[in-house]
Amino acid sequence: MKCCYHDYYRIPLSAEHPFPMSKYPLLKDRLLAEGVLTEADFLVPEPLDLETLAQVHTAEYLHKLATAGLTAAEQRRLGLPWSDALWRRSRLAAGGTLLAARRALAEGLAANLAGGTHHAFADHGEGFCVLNDVAIAIVQLRAERSIQRAVIIDLDVHQGNGTAAIFADSDEVFTFSMHGEKNYPATKMRSSLDVGLADGIGDEEYLETLNRHLPEVLDRAAADIAFYVAGVDVVAGDRYGKLALSEEGLRAREQVIVRGVRSRGLPMVIVLAGGYARTRERTAELHSHVIREAVAYERGGSAAWVKRQSRSSSP
Repeated sequence: MKCCYHDYYRIPLSAEHPFPMSKYPLLKDRLLAEGVLTEADFLVPEPLDLETLAQVHTAEYLHKLATAGLTAAEQRRLGLPWSDALWRRSRLAAGGTLLAARRALAEGLAANLAGGTHHAFADHGEGFCVLNDVAIAIVQLRAERSIQRAVIIDLDVHQGNGTAAIFADSDEVFTFSMHGEKNYPATKMRSSLDVGLADGIGDEEYLETLNRHLPEVLDRAAADIAFYVAGVDVVAGDRYGKLALSEEGLRAREQVIVRGVRSRGLPMVIVLAGGYARTRERTAELHSHVIREAVAYERGGSAAWVKRQSRSSSP
């Protein structure tokens, strides 16, 4: 399985800043050390250009990002201080998701070891999210006529409000968000399907809810590609999470999604989204589960994809 990664996914932040930037290289190093992936499995993205970004984001917002034009209030809303490095990193991460999507269409499955910045709206960023990488990838793939329809399965503990707003008027993109009902953002946007969860729910209720809704989502979406926003801030002890999944429950969640999507022969892109465990190392460990489960499934369960490819190539 191919994964997109760039050394500039990590940029300098103050030691007091709550965003765990070092989780990206820590995750890559863990996957290599365990033999889940090899160096040959990594793809290096290029930063996306303004023309591609402008298919989703407004010219005014992009101009501010490119010219240090964000006000202090806008940077507080974003939760990150503007810098040239942040602007470059955001374009690289968006490029990684688009590259992963193209590889998934060709091979069935790929990941970006960043991305899932689902709080970015067309005209502003918030919640540590600068550019909406998944929205950009979908709009570009549609422009290229590589796909017609897409589904976004967002299991970050926080609702994908920016993504929901961007695709609010689209019949071709199905947005599914299963999130903490009383968690950030205070004002939720309307996804194609929202499932709000009470604080403190654990493995059994969470997995029952997911298993009940996922087949409906995939049936209704009738998509050509699935984007999985695999936030790990649902695990007990997360600083911003408020839910109570165990690590075993998280692993089971990843198995449900990978099996549910890929058993249908549907190409899938995995992006990381949020995770704020007690240490950066622990956050990277939790993120590693989705890659590990995806690789394991593909090594033993790619028959549906092969069958689908065979059908599509038949005269």
